[in-house]
Amino acid sequence: MLEEMARHAPEVLSAAQASFEGAKRDLDFLRLEATGFDAAPDISLDHAIMEKTERAAVIPLDVGWSDLGAWDELWAGSEDDTVTRGDVVALDVRNSYIRSESRLVAVLDVEELVVVETSDAVLVTRRGAGQDIRRLIAAMQEQARDEVDNHPVHRRPWGHFQSLTSGDGHQVKRLTLKPGAGISLQRHHHRAEHWVIVSGTAQITLDEEVRTLGQNESIFVPLGATHRLENPGDVPLVVIEVQTGDYLGEDDIERLEDRYNRI
Repeated sequence: MLEEMARHAPEVLSAAQASFEGAKRDLDFLRLEATGFDAAPDISLDHAIMEKTERAAVIPLDVGWSDLGAWDELWAGSEDDTVTRGDVVALDVRNSYIRSESRLVAVLDVEELVVVETSDAVLVTRRGAGQDIRRLIAAMQEQARDEVDNHPVHRRPWGHFQSLTSGDGHQVKRLTLKPGAGISLQRHHHRAEHWVIVSGTAQITLDEEVRTLGQNESIFVPLGATHRLENPGDVPLVVIEVQTGDYLGEDDIERLEDRYNRI
């Protein structure tokens, strides 16, 4: 494969090699070096290699498998006239695929549509145009839309968090910590935080004090205070975090100690 890459797509190969050579280990992950990776041409393996190589063979294989490369194919795989998933109310809708992941989607008197709702965006397109979504992505990249690169659910070694709402000087998140996990011992220079325990048991370090809180209990973390949130239990810990301050970016974290060896 590397020989064929060097022959047919040398720019892809050099970018991949640079990214790999600059990679760093992070626990069980290998973090590729971003600059080299970004330099790779935007081309698929099919176009770069497989359509040009003379060192491959193709045989027919009928196993009832679909690549599911577009939303319409989820509709095509069903015997129903219109396919709905999630909280959907559809009246007089024909030959369409309607999907809701976080709220009610109501559709009336339309046909040949794909409607997909997620927590950060809603897609409405004509059925059959799903392969052209890359044009939408390109337009959003030109507009520097945050949704292109950032998913609403942010994964971390300790679990994940999701921003529920934000506005001038405030942000509300839902944190979910895996059993035995914990965030770093840290402090913030621009925000204070208020934690409300929704479910599970929380062990909280606040400056020199260590406390254990359960469901419906809360604690205030003042600006600049050293703090850590941990899950000593055997079930997920769910916490609502209310942030207030003049800057609420994720880079306002000074880590003093971290079990995951992050900077």
